[in-house]
Amino acid sequence: MANVTLDHVFKRYDSNIVVNDASIEIKDKEFVVLVGPSGCGKSTTLRMIAGLEEISEGKISIDNTVVNDVPPKDRDIAMVFQNYALYPHMTVYENLAFGLKMRKYPKEDIHQRVTSAASILGIGEMLERKPKALSGGQRQRVALGRAIVRRPKVFLFDEPLSNLDANLRVQMRTEISRLHKQLESTMIYVTHDQIEAMSMGDRIVVMNKGVVQQCDTPLTIYNRPVNQFVAGFIGSPTMNFISGRIVRDGQVSFHDEPGTLKLPLTAERFSKLSLPDKSPVTLGIRPEHISVRQQSDAFQRVRTNIELTEPVGNEIIVYFTLPDSKLQLISRVPSDVEPQRGSAYDLYFDTSRVHLFDKANERAL
Repeated sequence: MANVTLDHVFKRYDSNIVVNDASIEIKDKEFVVLVGPSGCGKSTTLRMIAGLEEISEGKISIDNTVVNDVPPKDRDIAMVFQNYALYPHMTVYENLAFGLKMRKYPKEDIHQRVTSAASILGIGEMLERKPKALSGGQRQRVALGRAIVRRPKVFLFDEPLSNLDANLRVQMRTEISRLHKQLESTMIYVTHDQIEAMSMGDRIVVMNKGVVQQCDTPLTIYNRPVNQFVAGFIGSPTMNFISGRIVRDGQVSFHDEPGTLKLPLTAERFSKLSLPDKSPVTLGIRPEHISVRQQSDAFQRVRTNIELTEPVGNEIIVYFTLPDSKLQLISRVPSDVEPQRGSAYDLYFDTSRVHLFDKANERAL
């Protein structure tokens, strides 16, 4: 298998910069997920690695060889697309074998590769069927199998699960993760679904407006986002953001703009903040760090107004506002406690788990 390196890569369409100075290093046998909102440049980045898009500036290397001018067929990569792109008049076996036949592989080798891939994917009994006789999940397995038989240096996935229903998406992302461990191959996966990214990737590359925002392990990105965009994009429901200022009155604390929310910031990382008194900041706190019970001294009681509750089985999503504020915030609470809509209710903010962001550049403090 192979490592993949992007070295200060740009993609421009006239004056429009789609990928802006992307530098990413993907290790051999690593599963890396490119994630971000629609139009962030993630699919364009993948297509440049595949050679389907020319780069405007920079270098792309596969297995330590610069491939800027190497045609796609010679890059030793296999790509799985959002649409399965199966030949409807061919059987599953013929679809799997087609690429190998075009490359004039021996029949015995083709048969061995096809049956091996079918066994890995659990589609051995479907080899004589045609695509119209398969479910969406089965078709996706055939598309995966067509890539597996190639035995490429790098697998590229461009939102391959977008056309599947919710249950099949969960099943197939588990299958792809299992496949990665079984094949021990380098895989690069594009998705706009942050749950897919968190559950599948060894590392995640978060992109926005063509710029790589952060590249790290899923838990590092979740717990230590480098800026407000990453903090808000990763996590469901999204992180709560509250505008306010730092107040130094014997201790470091956060006051929201109306002045009704006052949270002491006792964690060591905040006590060493060099920001002067009254500095404007944005406080971020994830819904799961707002509780119905005080679990330690770090939990600060806050009086709230309950706007809406959404029971979702094992937990309840609570939408609430603070006194004298129209800003709607979200909490996740256990299903055995359901605050009544329209009531005043005490919730507890875990001040040891809050994040602070610079008001001007949105960088994490």
